[in-house]
Amino acid sequence: MKSKWCAIALLLLGWGEITELIICFSRANAYPDRATSKASQSIMRLAEFKHYKSQADLLLGQITPSGAENPIQNSSPLTEDPLDDEDEEEIVVEGQRTPASSAPTYIITSDEIQQQGSRSVTEVLRGLPGFVVNDTGFGADIHTGLYYRGTTLNQNVFLLNGRPIGSNISTYHGATDLNNLLSGAIDRIELSSGTASTLYGSNAFGGVVDIITKDYEGPLKVNALVQFGSYGQQNYRAGIAGSLDAFSYALGYERFQADNDYRVPAGAANRGPDGRLFNGDVKFDNYYSRFAYRVDPRNTLSLDTYKITSRKGLLYFGFPLQRDRLNHDAYNIGLTWKGMLGAGDDSRILAFLAFNRDYFDTFGPTRGIFFREGQLDSRGLTGRVEHNWQVAPTLNLRYGVDLQSDFLKGNTFSNVPQFIRFNEREERDRFNAALFLLNTWRITPELQAEFGLRQNFNTEYGNSLHPSTGLRWDVSPNVALRGSWASVRRNPGLDQLYVYDTVHNWFPNPNLEPERGSTWNAGVDIRLAPALSTQLTYFGNRLEDRLGIIAGRWENVGLVKTNGFEAALRWNITPQFSTFINYTYTDARIATGPGSGLQLSTIPYSVGQFGIGYNHADWQLNLYANYFSGARRALFAEPGVSNREFSPAWLSFDLGARVPLLPNVGLLVYLENLGNRAYEKVNRIYQPGLTFRLGLSATF
Repeated sequence: MKSKWCAIALLLLGWGEITELIICFSRANAYPDRATSKASQSIMRLAEFKHYKSQADLLLGQITPSGAENPIQNSSPLTEDPLDDEDEEEIVVEGQRTPASSAPTYIITSDEIQQQGSRSVTEVLRGLPGFVVNDTGFGADIHTGLYYRGTTLNQNVFLLNGRPIGSNISTYHGATDLNNLLSGAIDRIELSSGTASTLYGSNAFGGVVDIITKDYEGPLKVNALVQFGSYGQQNYRAGIAGSLDAFSYALGYERFQADNDYRVPAGAANRGPDGRLFNGDVKFDNYYSRFAYRVDPRNTLSLDTYKITSRKGLLYFGFPLQRDRLNHDAYNIGLTWKGMLGAGDDSRILAFLAFNRDYFDTFGPTRGIFFREGQLDSRGLTGRVEHNWQVAPTLNLRYGVDLQSDFLKGNTFSNVPQFIRFNEREERDRFNAALFLLNTWRITPELQAEFGLRQNFNTEYGNSLHPSTGLRWDVSPNVALRGSWASVRRNPGLDQLYVYDTVHNWFPNPNLEPERGSTWNAGVDIRLAPALSTQLTYFGNRLEDRLGIIAGRWENVGLVKTNGFEAALRWNITPQFSTFINYTYTDARIATGPGSGLQLSTIPYSVGQFGIGYNHADWQLNLYANYFSGARRALFAEPGVSNREFSPAWLSFDLGARVPLLPNVGLLVYLENLGNRAYEKVNRIYQPGLTFRLGLSATF
């Protein structure tokens, strides 16, 4: 306890002096006398994207300058020339310019989520560049993973309304399961990388994903959705939102469930005696609320909550007739203040206090004779104060403090004779604090630099300093070059350090070292035409002391080097037709330790998405294609098959449509796997043939 208060005292005592030195240095290097209209140019201006977005809503993962805090809204019709706003060269958010970024940023909105038929966050992320999402859709197996630029889920930062979610747990299937987070409450998802690790956490080896829930001001609005589909799929959604004077609210509920008892070929994971998938059923319930009160024109208080209950069977890569079950309950609540300081509009403050809890209960029989169960109760209390200050026309500072207390209770039970002695109860906690500062400096009208520092304080692993830097050069109004680098580190989870995993028979290791390394990217943004844009990005990271299992015990197993390339193209062909193409190549190579020289298992070299859509007068028709090059097999491959082999490549096509029945009611039709060919998605997990979903959506 003393160490926690010492860390806080040092943090508070040192922050004032650090801030003064940085501000003095930054002001000395600023150019307040330069004209700001050209200096604030960036290749993709928010106003231009508003024009594009209003014409066709298919565009998945809109390309937008980093830090845009408001959703991209529908605006002017195409009859207004997008280039008429040549004098509007600033991106203005509440009176303050948001700098362009040295790393690519993507935003996908609720309209786009609806059009692609995504039911969960995992399905949404599958359509964004850089992501490989194996754990989604039919037969989703949490062991097959979610990866961004070759990094695992715990090596990225996931936020809910700007607050951290997840548990940093790796045993008892306790990793954050984004299949549980359904799409009905989502207003948009923002993906950023590069120097974002300075602002949101040094464990962002890949990037930062911020899930923003719906907010609304206006008359009472009610929305509902009902869907039914193949293999017992059911989806129900209801929500209300509105405002009264300075008070606004949004509340909702959503359920998704499926039997997932489709036929699978011989050799598939969990293939029952009848040839159907066994123990693959799921049921997720989401409850959410958001209340906001505008104290005055410059200050707003908001309170939002999110509750998840999940009940599902587990597949385990292909153990025969695996019967383990997983119950997961999660709860997140946060109180947030957003305000403007001083008399001007160049100084914004954000502060929040939040509580997050994840409870995992994994249980099932062992060889049909014995029983074992593992329970993990992970809780976190977090706080943040951030100041976003436009110090000068050429200088923006974002700095503040993060505080987090983590608590974990672990309960292990097994009546397998040789494991009974490991039954235990563990209670552990630790405290984390961080100071952060990101200096965005417009050196010349065309050249922007970013310099960041994040100082971490941890009661178990001491202090660590993590710098980041980025550079952006607007070569012309239509071409920009960019690049960034950041130092990163992820501390082991409390479960990996202290809790025995009786389900997998994995032993903890209190001597684990943090995973550490660096991440970088370089690329170009190109506007080929007013309605045609592309982003090309080379990315890489170096991960030392990677955590893994050796002889049934958590260990630091070695070095992984990742290099890759991602491309994103968006084109509004006409006011009614639009298209997109994403492609990601990932070489995630084990450099030392077991498996040296191999690609990380279940990560394909190539994935790609293509879509073309029509949208007019509430009629929608969207065709999607997904490509997967095959991935190296993990443990529990079929007998006689080496885990050095790769699963076959596959290509699938999906179709979605909305037919207006009434002004506020639409018929939804989704057809998946139009080729009607059952294929191996990854490591003995199979996609069924052609499936369907039919539903009705209404808004009043």
